[in-house]
Amino acid sequence: MKPNPVKKALREGKPQVGTWLSLGSVVAARFLARSGFPWLTVDMEHTHTDIQTAAMMFGAIADAGCVPLARVPASRHEYIKSVLDCGAMGIVVPMVMDAAEAKAIVAAAKYPPLGNRSVGGGMHAMNYGATAEDYYQQADNEILVVIQTEHIAAVDIADEIYAVPGIDAVFVGPNDLAASLRKPDGSPPSKELMEETLTRIREAAKRQGIPCGIHLHSIADVERRIAEGWQFIALGSELKMMLDGAGQYIRQLHPERGTAEMAKY
Repeated sequence: MKPNPVKKALREGKPQVGTWLSLGSVVAARFLARSGFPWLTVDMEHTHTDIQTAAMMFGAIADAGCVPLARVPASRHEYIKSVLDCGAMGIVVPMVMDAAEAKAIVAAAKYPPLGNRSVGGGMHAMNYGATAEDYYQQADNEILVVIQTEHIAAVDIADEIYAVPGIDAVFVGPNDLAASLRKPDGSPPSKELMEETLTRIREAAKRQGIPCGIHLHSIADVERRIAEGWQFIALGSELKMMLDGAGQYIRQLHPERGTAEMAKY
């Protein structure tokens, strides 16, 4: 059975920089899977992408030799089971708030006796180039389980959450984290408070021996965060890359028009 190179690299302490897929486009996924990114995450939390489209995207990504991941809408068992059965080689689960939730996520991603994932399906094995039987025997070792830390209440108990066996990486959603740090009047947190909070997350992950990641928007930020010890890093999205590229053309052709930021991810 084909191994998961991203999971292996993270275990070895090697940074892995991928990107987010927000458009629900199989064609865009096919092209980006051949661009050199080691992994691509199909975002099913904040987009219109349904499971049928996602399944085709997972296959297109895997066939190109890239690792397909899925950000599920929430930590519910059926969401995790569905994307894994349709061929995702890993999950990213948003807004994980406590250790009990983290344990349930790990259980949903693993077959008995380690978890409670139901046995069935066929598309999952195709993306690993394996038989169904080989997949059932080895999938627990290859599926990447990433939980997101996106709220200050989770940061306060980060060590407890990150100590749950079976978590492969932690990923910070900066927008939601910043929202949870807003002042009583709704104003955003200071840069100093954000940096202090990110350091707390990174250090907690290090204490528990798991890689830590974050969503970023520039090469300079990627290089800086890697130097700090971050490993699982998302750089923008295919939507942001498209709009940034279009914006560059517009600024050259019509400098007076300018462009507004339309995509955060």
